[in-house]
Amino acid sequence: MTMAFEYAPAPESRSVVDIAPNYGLFIDGEFTEAADGKVFKTVSPSTEEVLSEVAQAGAEDVDRAVNAARKAFEKWSALPGSERAKYLFRIARIIQERSRELAVLETLDNGKPIRETRDADLPLVAAHFFYYAGWADKLDHAGYGANPQPLGVAGQVIPWNFPLLMLAWKIAPALATGNTVVLKPAETTPLSALFFADICRQAGLPRGVVNILPGYGETGATLVAHPDVNKVAFTGSTAVGKAIARSIAGTDKKVTLELGGKGANIVFDDAPIDQAVEGIVSGIFFNQGQVCCAGSRLLVQESIQDELLDSLKRRLSTLRLGDPLDKNTDIGAINSAEQLARITALTETGEAEGAERWSAPCEMPSSGYWFAPTLFTNVTQAHRIARDEIFGPVLSVLSFRTPDEAVAKANNSQYGLSAGIWTEKGSRILAVAGKLRAGVVWANTFNKFDPTSPFGGYKESGFGREGGRHGLEAYLDV
Repeated sequence: MTMAFEYAPAPESRSVVDIAPNYGLFIDGEFTEAADGKVFKTVSPSTEEVLSEVAQAGAEDVDRAVNAARKAFEKWSALPGSERAKYLFRIARIIQERSRELAVLETLDNGKPIRETRDADLPLVAAHFFYYAGWADKLDHAGYGANPQPLGVAGQVIPWNFPLLMLAWKIAPALATGNTVVLKPAETTPLSALFFADICRQAGLPRGVVNILPGYGETGATLVAHPDVNKVAFTGSTAVGKAIARSIAGTDKKVTLELGGKGANIVFDDAPIDQAVEGIVSGIFFNQGQVCCAGSRLLVQESIQDELLDSLKRRLSTLRLGDPLDKNTDIGAINSAEQLARITALTETGEAEGAERWSAPCEMPSSGYWFAPTLFTNVTQAHRIARDEIFGPVLSVLSFRTPDEAVAKANNSQYGLSAGIWTEKGSRILAVAGKLRAGVVWANTFNKFDPTSPFGGYKESGFGREGGRHGLEAYLDV
């Protein structure tokens, strides 16, 4: 009799990270309390336990941090690029040395599986600092003219789905180009940014070059609107991105916005089914689908739809949901109760509108925020689940007959961040990719990132590019 393979528990040790009972704001090289004394709690999504109490930055704190960054800018921007590079290389090496500690911390605070933080997030975090350290003394050769100049103080607001990685995407190019930084991490995941502040001190980074201000939305809004901020970088929801655009309209602030997405993953009839299934799983169920460029719309050619869906359901039934610190876990916890409620509401809307729901059979833990991997069939483009960004482990399946129909359906979205193409024909990849209105198009893979490659979107997915040589431009006066 064939038995399902059983996995013994393989938990990563929590003892590798020491979380203090409380943390302050990081301003001008020192941890300090908020001016009004306000604090908030950060909890572990998988257990709902309080991890720590964190200072909540207000308007006075934002002003202090921006002033510290402005003061530090004069000396930091005057350093030769080779000297700035030394600090970035040092930060990258310290991140590598502390990667196990940071991976456990990120999993506790965010809820994603340790395999993802350990094998994907942390290597990419270090790689971004290494990459931009290499650019620091070569800016004259970046294609933006001779002697490009830094902008000044960068106000940066990052999301909770990749807390440390988004920090690296923002801070590394800013420092390499000679800018100073005030960064606001998401309120549900502030800890890795505060640990990064300690790394900055460990690397000997001059005071005021990096400042970290935990807080809620109003903290970010105050930072974005501060008159002495020269550059705004935001990753998050489209609604907040639109509010930021309105806030800075009429000013001379430079801005990059990386917003929502509803990525199309297109599978043609000549695609290798097993490989495509793995790509579909990676595209939508990686980080519980809490990815702006997730392949949340599966467009499958009609002739192979039944075969593909049977294979996909079998694969989803093998995914292991549970303790994110267990190295066997595939699906971790949803980041917050608020996000879980949004996912639940949108899936209920999908059922009410007539789409057919299928969820992988899995046992839910008794505490924490959890949602089983789910897919919807009989979906039309009129369904909300095919139009709205769910930001969870939910896949909407649509079919097509011809490449032109696939392109039309893929582009029929207010978003334009990512897309995937699965086919054995290189000519088809090139032909279809050229017609897709998406900032990133993957071919026979999905969710692959590299610091040398630019990333960004069109339409309501934002504008500007981060990563690669292109990511330097946003922080330079060109």
